[in-house]
Amino acid sequence: MADTPEAGPDWEGVRLHVVSGKGGTGKTTVAAALAIALAAEGRRTLLIEVEGRQGIAELFGIAALPYEERKVASVSPAQLGLEGAGTGEVFALAIDPEQALLEYLEMFYKLGRAGKALRKLGAIDFATTIAPGLRDVLLTGKACEAARRKGPGGRAYDAVVMDAPPTGRITRFLNVNTEVAGLARFGPIHNQAQAVMRVIRSPETAVHLVTLLEEMPVQETVDGVGELREAGLPVGGVVVNMVRPPVLDEAAVRAVDGDHREEVARALVDAGLGGRSRSATGVRAHVEPLLDPLLDQAREHAERVLLERGQRADLEQLELPSYELPLLGGGVDLGGLYRLAAELKRQGAA
Repeated sequence: MADTPEAGPDWEGVRLHVVSGKGGTGKTTVAAALAIALAAEGRRTLLIEVEGRQGIAELFGIAALPYEERKVASVSPAQLGLEGAGTGEVFALAIDPEQALLEYLEMFYKLGRAGKALRKLGAIDFATTIAPGLRDVLLTGKACEAARRKGPGGRAYDAVVMDAPPTGRITRFLNVNTEVAGLARFGPIHNQAQAVMRVIRSPETAVHLVTLLEEMPVQETVDGVGELREAGLPVGGVVVNMVRPPVLDEAAVRAVDGDHREEVARALVDAGLGGRSRSATGVRAHVEPLLDPLLDQAREHAERVLLERGQRADLEQLELPSYELPLLGGGVDLGGLYRLAAELKRQGAA
C-alpha cells in the first residue's frame, strides 16, 4: 500500500482518471473521493458520471445533475488535514448519451433544429441502441474533451475523474476503436474515435480499479487488469475499499481454533460480567451463555483475516500501486467523502 506522500503523488501528470470496479465495491464513492483529493491545494477537478444512475448527486446530497458542469464541492487544505492556502473546486457532470449525440451532430454537421427533430422522432435512441460503439465514443469523447479543454491561463480542469462502467465492461467501453471499426472506417465518427483513443492511451490517462478483499471482486480485478493490459490500455492503481480493522492480533488468530472456554470465562468474570456478589459457580453459570457466541465470532473473524490475507497476496501479484480505504459505519455522507479523500491524499493517490 502506498503511504509516502512526501515523495509526491503517484499519478503526477495524469489528467484523466478512469475509475472502475465490480458492482457493490463502491466505485462511485471512490471516484468522488478521488476527485475531492485531486482538488486540494487550489485545483479544479471535474467528476463525470456515464451510467445515468445519478450516483454523484446522491453522494453530494444535491438535486439530479443536468447535462452541464456544475460545482458540487469546495475543498480547503484543512479539510484534508493539509497545510497551505487555496480552496479547490469539484465540478460534476452526468453525461446523457442523447444530449451528447445532439452536441456531436451540431459540432460536426451543424444540424441545429434538425437534430432536435431527430430526437423527437426517436432516431437518436435508435442510433445508440443499434450501434452501442457510437454511444461509448460519445461518452468517452466528452470526458477526453474535458481533460484537454483549454481555459484562461491553461487547462480548464487540472484533472477529470470518470465514474466508469463496471470492471467486466471497462475494456470494451474504453477501446472505442474496436467498437466502431465496423461502424465507420472513415469520416467524423472514425476521426472522433481516433482522437479519443489518443487521449485514453496517452500517459495522461490511468484506469484505476476498485475492489473489496473478497474472492469475486479480487478475481474480477485480476481479470480486468489482464484485459486492460492485453488491449494496451493504461492501468493505474488498485483501491481496496471498505477495509475493516483487525480485532485479533496475529497470536490470537493462530490460537483461535483451540479450546479457550475456561480462559474466556475467566476474562469475562475479570471484566465484571459475572457479577461481584455471586458465588464462583453462579458466576460461571452467568457467563456460560456468552461463551459460544464469542468463540464463534472469534473463529469467523480469524477466518476472514486469513481470507483477506490471501486476497491481498493475489492483488500484490499485479504489481500495481495499492491504496486502502476504511469501512465507514453508517454509510458515506459528505463528511465521509472528505475522510476518504484525505486517506487517498495521504497514501499518495492524489
